[in-house]
This record gives sequence, C-alpha cells and structure tokens, in this order.
Amino acid sequence: MKEQLEKLSAESLAAVAEAEDVAALDALRVRYLGKKGELTAILKQMGKLSAEERPAMGQLANSVRAKLEAAFDARRAELEEAALEARLEAEALDVTLPGKRTRAGHRHPMDIVIDELKDIFIGMGFEVDDGPEVEESVYNFDRLNTDEGHPAREWTDTFYLDEESRTLLRTQTSNMEPRIMETRELPIRAAVFGRCYRKDEVDATHSPMFHQMEGLVVDKHITFADLKGMLHNMAVQMYGPDTVTRFRPHHFPFTEPSCEMDVQCHKCGGKGCPTCKGEGWIELLGAGVTNPHVHEMSGIDTSKYSGLAWGMGLERAAMRRFKIADLRLMFENDVRFLEQF
Repeated sequence: MKEQLEKLSAESLAAVAEAEDVAALDALRVRYLGKKGELTAILKQMGKLSAEERPAMGQLANSVRAKLEAAFDARRAELEEAALEARLEAEALDVTLPGKRTRAGHRHPMDIVIDELKDIFIGMGFEVDDGPEVEESVYNFDRLNTDEGHPAREWTDTFYLDEESRTLLRTQTSNMEPRIMETRELPIRAAVFGRCYRKDEVDATHSPMFHQMEGLVVDKHITFADLKGMLHNMAVQMYGPDTVTRFRPHHFPFTEPSCEMDVQCHKCGGKGCPTCKGEGWIELLGAGVTNPHVHEMSGIDTSKYSGLAWGMGLERAAMRRFKIADLRLMFENDVRFLEQF
C-alpha cells in the first residue's frame, strides 16, 4: 500500500503540473481526490492492514492528500493568472490611436421654438400647463361655447373615437381653458403646449397633426389692448425688433371680440410668394377677449373679471423663426434638414 500511495503521489503531482487549463485541472481533481477517485480506492484497502500498520499508512495517505490539494490550488492560481494576462493582452487599447468621434444629435426646431416660447411667457408671469390629447367633446367644444351644429364639430373636420362623438383627439389646446378656470385660483396666467389633430390636407402650411400653444389670462380690468401689446411683444422677442404684425377681425365662439394675428412673410418680406400663398402675410394665431359665457360656465364672476385667450400654431411659429418654407420638412426626419439646427 505504501508503494501505491507513493506512486499515486508522483503521478498525480506530475499530471497537475502539466494541466493546460482549469477544466483539465478540475478533471484531475475528480480523478485523484474524488469520492470514486484513485486515492479513495487505495484507502479502502486499509481494512486489510494490521493494527500496527494502519497509523503509519493513514499518516502517509493524509500527507499525499495534503500535497495534492496544495498542488491543485497552486496550479489553479497559475492558470487563472495566465488566463487573465492573455485576456488583458487581447483586449488591450492603444491609447496613442486617435479616438472615434461620436456624432452629437441636433435639437428639433419644434423643441427649440417651444422652449423659447416657454421662456418668453414665464418671463411675463405665466404658468406652463399640459393637458390630455384624448379629450371629451364637452371640454373641446361645449365649454368653449361651440354648440352642436358648428362646422368644427363635423366628422369631416374632427377625429372622433366613438360613434356618439363624445371622445375625440383634441382639435385645439383650448380644451385646457375650462379645465384651468374650474380648478385654478384667480388671477390666471396660463400657457399650454401640446399636439392637436384635425383632418387637414397636408401642404406647405397644414398638417393633420400639429403643435399648438394656448394662452389664457383671467384678471380684473383686462382689455383688448392688453392682448395686442402682449402678443406683439411675444413676436418681437421671437423674431427680432423689426418684426411686423397685423391684427384682423375674426370670429371664434369662445372670444368676443376676436381677431387673427399675422406676421409678415419671412420668405418674401410681404411681397407675396408660394409660402404665404401670395398674401405677404402668414397667419400665426387666433385670439380675442374671452366670451363672458365661457367664464360663467366655469363659475367666474364676469362683473369683476375679464380675460384673454389665444391659440398659436407652433409649426408656423417655427417656420417664421427659422425661415422654413415648407412645414412638411419638420416631420420628414431628414438629417440633412435637422442638422442645420
């Protein structure tokens, strides 16, 4: 038995030293030290020894096991260190090579204009609000004094989501006016930004999906003069001190008196071109003094308070801001166009 243990020790230590990787080393550990390994098989013969021989053989067997375990641990450390060095060498970076430039993205012109407008109106004391794009017709129409039978409520103009015409994709950010007036303490200065939807044909200045900014002011002693001064000031801050605006009489169910504000065409300077359809002006927004009935439906005392409201198409604002001739460019995601901003 002594000869078997000495032979096993010599063979196993040599095999461990020659193991090429951790997997081969683990296989050797099972072969020599496992429950069914060669050392265990030799130890099963201890019962055949005399009482005088067993202590010496047991001591020798323990010595062989200890040497093997130490050899296995040492070889595993060597193999793992070699594997790490090989990996580091394979994954080495040459820091002397020029780096790869990461292309930075560009802000969309719509985002730029929206942020600029928010800054302008926050500077005027407004709070910025948001609102639902899927809306009830009562807020999109009824609470804005737009009764059934009005052309804007026709299926040919509006994206309804049910046959009863109760739910729709909002046609204007004006849907937030009654929501704000019924929940906000007076006085109110609110600016709402978001997407709207109408069944418009796509052309250079129209799209079935567009962005709009809604302005709402409710306070004492508010007049149409405040509206003109505020909106002209906004246009000058956006487009520069030479900006020319004009106000035309118009009609909206939720304002009285009402108007539309135009800015002089940036493409032709007022001479007339395809962008402005030969008029020299581009409509920017509709506005007016809030109809008292709209205030009354929100529980506002019209003997003390009056208000202003306007809705502005942000695509047209961006067109004027960046001298873009065709609104469709902002939705086509052409990198050659977007990287200019």
